[in-house]
Amino acid sequence: MRVLVTGGSGLIGRRLVRRIAEAGGRAVVLSRRAEELRREAEAGGFEVVQGDPTAPGAWQGAVDGCDAVVNLVGHGVFAERWSAEVKRKIRDSRVRSTAHVAEAIAAAGSRPGVLVQGSAVGYYGATGDEELDESSPPGSDFLADVCREWEAASAAVDPLGVRRAVMRIGIVLAPGEGALKAMTPMFKLGPGVPVGGDGGLAPARGRQWMSWIHVDDVVGILHMALTNPDAVGPINAVAPNPARNADFSRALSRVLWKPYAPWRVFLPFGPPDFLLRLTLGEVADVIAKGQRVLPRRALELGYRFRHPDLAGALEAVFRPREGAVAG
Repeated sequence: MRVLVTGGSGLIGRRLVRRIAEAGGRAVVLSRRAEELRREAEAGGFEVVQGDPTAPGAWQGAVDGCDAVVNLVGHGVFAERWSAEVKRKIRDSRVRSTAHVAEAIAAAGSRPGVLVQGSAVGYYGATGDEELDESSPPGSDFLADVCREWEAASAAVDPLGVRRAVMRIGIVLAPGEGALKAMTPMFKLGPGVPVGGDGGLAPARGRQWMSWIHVDDVVGILHMALTNPDAVGPINAVAPNPARNADFSRALSRVLWKPYAPWRVFLPFGPPDFLLRLTLGEVADVIAKGQRVLPRRALELGYRFRHPDLAGALEAVFRPREGAVAG
């Protein structure tokens, strides 16, 4: 299987490229920093194409002859404080890139049979304690609107007979990257505390839900979507056991301090949400609010999670040789 991967140098993409190679396939990575990436490609067994997916260009010809496309491009939601310009980048990097990928698939002489399209659980908006699956409606906040447009842009391949699987990805747990890169220093320096969840001036209690997933399982679900002909439509790439923020924070505190202080102090309250918003701006709402998302379709398709439980997943992130592999 020959697979074009956009976002192939990111947190998820790098690991997916390796997984494709391990399964006997060949990844073609689209990158704006092609020369730098080619030095890695020599050892990694993948090809590199120079190009910027936010703009049409010669890179679109690389789709021709590929068996599949995985589209993971998107400006980081937590990369910088939100302004009108940053919000534009968040949207355009996703929606425009996807439209250009769909155009490339339509123009290909030998079209890929499947598009695995990135999205996020932000699609559902903030919904409190309600359990959500792939049939749940979209939310109405900024990220929900972005996800809805993002997914809609990929629907242009449906009339072409291309199978389309849409990955609504949760909070990815990976060593030294993503959400844990931001959270780990804080939890190492002081006592564990909930982050957000009270909705105002009161101390945070961490009641909001976090739909998390270990990076191994994100890659596993993406690869399943590439190879399973029944993988069509939205698929929630989240673990089957979402956690409240307070429970997540307590588990993270324990695993970080386990080698040093198993009696680690955890405080049942943290800074109020308004301080979080003063510090981070509008993006704080992504942390202070959440969704309780379940992976119904992934389970129906037969996916077996390696890390279904939070404690085991965090052990596997921070002590991979010791952490038990679940599932």
